[in-house]
Amino acid sequence: MKVLIDMNLSPQWVEIFQRKGWESVHWSNIGNPQATDRGILRWAKDNSYIVFTHDLDFGAILASTREDSPSVIQVRTQDVSPGNLEGLIIAVMEQQEKRLEEGSLIVIDQAKARVRILPLNP
Repeated sequence: MKVLIDMNLSPQWVEIFQRKGWESVHWSNIGNPQATDRGILRWAKDNSYIVFTHDLDFGAILASTREDSPSVIQVRTQDVSPGNLEGLIIAVMEQQEKRLEEGSLIVIDQAKARVRILPLNP
């Protein structure tokens, strides 16, 4: 898996994903910090990355465009620190690896993870 970490999440996630053997990069290291969410999605799709974010806009864009990729993982908790979420995020990603490869939107909160296959219905 290749994971693109959005600006609203800590760069510490890079090391966490790399320890699992997943290629990962924080947007601040490769792109313009002022890039639009659509631009970030386009880069992720063109480079076969999954977007890992705390931003609701990515799901809305996928719904409005009916795109079948890239996959997006949205974290919906107040505390998005790696120390709080590492175990949960890794477990969901391992469990849903095939769906992430095929194209999906996964929304994760403290209680559950919801998976929707792309393209999303409007």
